[in-house]
Amino acid sequence: MHPPLAWPYVLLLALLLVVVFLAVQIGTVGLAAEKLGLSPQLALGFLLASIVGSTINIPIGQIPAHGPLEPAGVVRHLGVGYLIPHRRLPGTTVLAVNVGGAVVPSLLAIYLLVHDNLGSGTFLAVAAVVLYVHIAARPVQGIGIVVPGIFPPLVAAGAAILLGGPHVAAVAYVGGVAGCLIGADLMNLGRLPGVGAPVASIGGAGTFDGIFLTGLMAVLMASFFS
Repeated sequence: MHPPLAWPYVLLLALLLVVVFLAVQIGTVGLAAEKLGLSPQLALGFLLASIVGSTINIPIGQIPAHGPLEPAGVVRHLGVGYLIPHRRLPGTTVLAVNVGGAVVPSLLAIYLLVHDNLGSGTFLAVAAVVLYVHIAARPVQGIGIVVPGIFPPLVAAGAAILLGGPHVAAVAYVGGVAGCLIGADLMNLGRLPGVGAPVASIGGAGTFDGIFLTGLMAVLMASFFS
């Protein structure tokens, strides 16, 4: 639920900015943007907003922390180091919404859902991702809810190819974003008091969280295989 350890995280953000810029220029992300009905410039703006927004958590409340309270420091999961900040209030977890990992992708998903008049297949695709993500999600002490990153976009892309009709890319994106947001974060709010995390952020670590990456990867996979 926290950005990966400070300096590596900053370096990864800088590298990701370069990769995103190059990807748009050579047409990889431009193709996905075209499938979604977005210009390459708008797609680049969206990606940069997600990257910058990944560092912004908006507090929306507090929940009691019943589990063992993890001290400030580093927790490693699947080879990635996560920095646990100092706890501001003893015995509490601050509930927040990550701008880059939840707000920005959700706004684009809502836009696509309305603008493209997506049908019932979209909701079935969302349900498929929700089911998988909810089963795969695991609470990690001191961090929050963690989901393996590679499989949700595969599920979203497969469901979109089967159910998306003429809007495969849009269904893949909406299915991936909404499926991860609901299945990983919203359906696991009740498990957060036991993980001992100082901050539980809906949308997680923004660009590195399943919501953003699943949406982007699902579009690219669905566009390639459809």
